[in-house]
Amino acid sequence: MMAWATLRRHPARTTLAMLGIAVAAALLLDMVMLATGMSESFRSLLLTRGYQLRVSPKGTLPFDSEATIDGAGAIVRALRANPDIKAVSPSLGATLTIDGSRIPSAFTLGLEREVQGDYTLEAGTDITRADSVADVSAARAPLPRIVVSQTFLTRAGRAVGDTITISSGLDAQLRTAARSSRVVIGGMGRFIYVPGETPVMALDLALLRQLLGPSFRDRMSLAMAESRRSDSASVEAVRAWIATTQPRVTAISTETAIRQVEERLSYFRQLAFVLGAISLGIGFLLVATLVTLSVNERRGEIAVLRAIGTQRLGVLQQVFLEGLMLTSAGIVGGLALGLVTAQWLNGILRDFPGLPSAFDFFVWSPDAGWRALVLLLTSGTLAGLLPAWRAASIPIARALREEAIG
Repeated sequence: MMAWATLRRHPARTTLAMLGIAVAAALLLDMVMLATGMSESFRSLLLTRGYQLRVSPKGTLPFDSEATIDGAGAIVRALRANPDIKAVSPSLGATLTIDGSRIPSAFTLGLEREVQGDYTLEAGTDITRADSVADVSAARAPLPRIVVSQTFLTRAGRAVGDTITISSGLDAQLRTAARSSRVVIGGMGRFIYVPGETPVMALDLALLRQLLGPSFRDRMSLAMAESRRSDSASVEAVRAWIATTQPRVTAISTETAIRQVEERLSYFRQLAFVLGAISLGIGFLLVATLVTLSVNERRGEIAVLRAIGTQRLGVLQQVFLEGLMLTSAGIVGGLALGLVTAQWLNGILRDFPGLPSAFDFFVWSPDAGWRALVLLLTSGTLAGLLPAWRAASIPIARALREEAIG
């Protein structure tokens, strides 16, 4: 096959061109993964435990401020009474101090174990509750169990099974706490929405409210709700019902949250589009340049082929095939290179402070990824059309005369 023989004739040039196309393919693939990956990762993050709705204080985003919702019990009961809502998970966020620990305090989530959607248990046992803080202090009840993050265990120098004392209402001058409770670290969990570098504790919602005092007896920071039907129209109907019947809160659906995030991340999408277009241009120019050089070097050879009876279409096909083979080989290498670099870059970006540990920037989407690579293959293949047409249109007599004189 003339196309394969031509590529083998100049191995160094062919290898360099293939490497260039591989880099262009890897860049294009990574930009497609970046443009689509953040939205898909955010969607997957929000739907990890099936909750499509977030209910937060009026005019705020979940945990965007220290604002809490008063009258939480009535709101949760109303949501659970709605037949279109399958489950409701209230939560309360606070910072508690830890007596005698390497870390003075930790972010704490008060949750209901049966419906919580904030962590997955990886070791040990789940959270339990005590009848009251007073009973625990007086040793009249078993110590409640809590779940902590791996970061908490590492930075606090603790292990699953240890007993610690947590407190709230610390008086900086008197060095005393208004309320405290001894608890057992029952298990270790992976907290879905909390940055990986943040030490976190999760305990029973009722216990946290008791520790925070009477003013938090009926408060929550957030409630997550799961619609019984998962289609967008049903979720939106539930969201509208919450907005109508509960004027003191803001209900946000997953689709709304994703749209807001996409607006904030539009810069990344624009950057990905520009760099993706550049990679397509690079691939096109590399193939066009190499095939053009090859045709110019083989003018005499092509003229001889035409003179002995090779049809113009045959010449056109061989030169066109040369560009196709070159682009295909580069794309195969670019696919592997793109996936490796995406994992490497994703590991770097995930270490940014303030990001949930489960968030990814680069996510492989088969449809988008293969479309991008097919687009590059088409671009590279079309780049060989003009050189192929020029090769098929070479004047036979003049080319032979120039070859003989040259």
